[in-house]
Amino acid sequence: MADGQAKTFLFLQGPHGPFFAMLADALRARGHGALRININGGDKVDWPGEATDYRGTFRNWPLFFDDFIVQHGVTDLILYGDCRPYHASAHKMARLRGLRVHVLEEGYIRPDFMTLQEDGVNGNSTLPLDPQWFLDQALGLPPEGGREPQIPSTFRRRAVNTTRNGLASAMMWPVFPFYRTHRPQSFLLEAAGWFKKLMLRKRDVRLSHAQWEKIRDKPYFALPLQLDSDYQIRVHSPFGNMRAALRFVIKSFARYAPDGTYLLVKRHPLDSGLVAWERLTRRLAARYGVEDRVYYLADLDIAQVVGRSLGVVTVNSTVGTLALNKGKPVLVLGHAVYKVPGVVYKGTLDEFWLDPGAPDQTLYAAFRRVLIDRCLIRGGLLSDQGLDMLVNNAVERLCGRSTTAERSADVPVRRINLARVS
Repeated sequence: MADGQAKTFLFLQGPHGPFFAMLADALRARGHGALRININGGDKVDWPGEATDYRGTFRNWPLFFDDFIVQHGVTDLILYGDCRPYHASAHKMARLRGLRVHVLEEGYIRPDFMTLQEDGVNGNSTLPLDPQWFLDQALGLPPEGGREPQIPSTFRRRAVNTTRNGLASAMMWPVFPFYRTHRPQSFLLEAAGWFKKLMLRKRDVRLSHAQWEKIRDKPYFALPLQLDSDYQIRVHSPFGNMRAALRFVIKSFARYAPDGTYLLVKRHPLDSGLVAWERLTRRLAARYGVEDRVYYLADLDIAQVVGRSLGVVTVNSTVGTLALNKGKPVLVLGHAVYKVPGVVYKGTLDEFWLDPGAPDQTLYAAFRRVLIDRCLIRGGLLSDQGLDMLVNNAVERLCGRSTTAERSADVPVRRINLARVS
């Protein structure tokens, strides 16, 4: 479809908060249509405008979705993540009808970027893993500019958005009686875990800093844990859950890592606290005879942990790109868009402990330029400044500007205050 032609965008589930509603407003201001299908109560509170509620069964979802896109002349589908069951089904139906599919996710490179990619993200990305392809594609791209100011964000904004969405989804189940969450645990169970975690946070911070003082000057490898609810683990890795990955890494470390090296396991900052990761880590370390060489941190800045490490072992976390930004060797166990030979370690995990080498900085610089040009938009979900930037950059990527009038005038982003608490 040619740029400048009016399009009709259909939004399904987005990130918690007002971003999708703000983006829809911005698209309408540029002459495009923007529609929404709500699948649960959380969707309704995040989209304070006209929308269509889907209250049927998942079995009937593909036919409902197909009827909707045909009747409304939808040209573009916008998803947040492409592995949720409703999204995966819609993606396939949309491709049958020739729609353009745009998938958003938190950025491949963090902070200050969000992924916006056609067709699919992460393990479903259509980007090749050929090093030469990235070197060739980067030739026509300008070098990255200087370091820009970090976009502000607050954990309170994330907590408010997530809580409001989860409570609405739980309370509106009579409106959406057949909806089942894509997450492995219910919102109420996760909320209980978060409450316990918050009550123990001061203790966790104190113990983590005490452990950090013991290991910070030792030669260690870092293992950042990922969330069991993340499709990066559930779909795009061989493990299915993070417990299996943790066992695999500790077992290999015990057998092959040189004496005098250590392993530092770091909890994910958004972990709900339902899994006793410290106890599991210590039990596995004892099982494989390395209890004196494996450390666990519940709460510490991951950039600090990565920066002093010998290298990072990850399933496919974006901590991998954080480590690459610092020139650290990275071993990827699952599928990741940055699993390009030469950018990350080419060999096996057993070999990585012995000689991790270093990433090819020229190749990684080319990879970053291509990724930013094709797959990333600058901005953030957790501040007004970040949202405004994200909306403007997403509009540019989604539909571009094709007329002099459009190029010469910015359309202001309308602030959407969900229940006046976001």
